[in-house]
Amino acid sequence: MQFWLTQLLNGLSFAALLFLLASGLTLIFGLMRIVNIAHGSYYLLGAYVALTVVQATGNFLAAALAGSLTVAAVGVVMQRAFLARFYRAEQAQVLLTMGFSFIFADLALWIWGGDPHRIPTPSALAGSVALGQTFFPTYRLAVIAVGAAVALFLWLLQERTRLGAVVRAAVDDQEMARGLGIHVDPVLTGMFAVGAALAGFGGVMGGPFLGVYPGVDSEVLPLAFAVVIIGGLGSLKGALVGSVVVGVLDNLGKAMFPELSYFTLFVPMAVVLAIRPTGLFGRG
Repeated sequence: MQFWLTQLLNGLSFAALLFLLASGLTLIFGLMRIVNIAHGSYYLLGAYVALTVVQATGNFLAAALAGSLTVAAVGVVMQRAFLARFYRAEQAQVLLTMGFSFIFADLALWIWGGDPHRIPTPSALAGSVALGQTFFPTYRLAVIAVGAAVALFLWLLQERTRLGAVVRAAVDDQEMARGLGIHVDPVLTGMFAVGAALAGFGGVMGGPFLGVYPGVDSEVLPLAFAVVIIGGLGSLKGALVGSVVVGVLDNLGKAMFPELSYFTLFVPMAVVLAIRPTGLFGRG
């Protein structure tokens, strides 16, 4: 029982981290239809910027803010100066963002080196919590709580505010939105910035227990795409459910069948797509 509880909580903490990454991807890829191969690089850059700020100030909150805002600024420049020229041109988007991912990886390697690092855990969250006879790290429980809070905030923002309605209108029919007086370009840029910031924030939150090292961007990106594809393009509910499915399956697969970890993760994804090609909550 202790084994299953520990693995479930580990899976949920990883799922919360994946949601931070995949919720940004579902805004960029699912809603805006921008195939951003550099999304994993946002995770990497956010983690490295946070590491630098923590080492300089010792303040985790300042590091999280700096990592998120820095990556948001990078996203704005990419969207306005480059990706806006290739709206609905998927092949050009793939090639362009893949090039950016290589550039970001080399810059990170040049600035921070090739050694693995770990963002220090905030002192208030450095202990463990007793759950029956099982002790579980407090920080991982905090990651689960943060992921749930971000999910609730994004859902309320998208479904219960005028800003959310404007975003949906700008995505569904740009010409009609412009005819209604909506400034579509700033809306799309803002969405891209939020998506990038969420990925950067995911890198900050993952740094204390997953570490920061060259190549982590290419490790998390396929998992984020798996979450979005399973949940359905453009669906925050799908991103949340998909994150739980991928996070728990990935953790259980590595714990019980390490030699078949990819099999236990991607075969269920193939089954879901065979039954529902648009994903669990995707629009047809």
